[in-house]
Amino acid sequence: MKKTISLRVNGLERSVEVEARTTLLDMVREQFGLTGAKLGCDIQVCGACTLLVDGKPISACSVLAVDVDGAEILTIEGLSKKDALHPLQEAFMEFGALQCGYCTSGFILTAKALLEECPRPSEQQIRDYLAGNFCRCGCYQEIMQAVKNVAGS
Repeated sequence: MKKTISLRVNGLERSVEVEARTTLLDMVREQFGLTGAKLGCDIQVCGACTLLVDGKPISACSVLAVDVDGAEILTIEGLSKKDALHPLQEAFMEFGALQCGYCTSGFILTAKALLEECPRPSEQQIRDYLAGNFCRCGCYQEIMQAVKNVAGS
């Protein structure tokens, strides 16, 4: 059974028809062509599928699209403004906080949510907040440096 939902994706009002079983991740990737978020584990433990829903990081692989009807969704594609990358995107490049890039969008969006909640987090707060994201390349020190740089800590 299909249902029409309305939501705001990267600042644009969208209306889309989805099956009741369609995940938010599948909808964003397949219907909107926004492929920055990836399916990693499919059980909410790796963070590769992280999107911001109403400003909060969520595992889009485990949320049904129908459950975000009326929500504000931010993907990595919507983070930059015009021709300028977001400071977190710049810092991840500057500090080499990405290698294969598979986890990068999840880390960046999670870090963005953290900095919105706590603009000057301690190193432990950063570690705790990012704990739900997994980097298979092992860029954790570089990721910490990038986030700390943007936070000014």
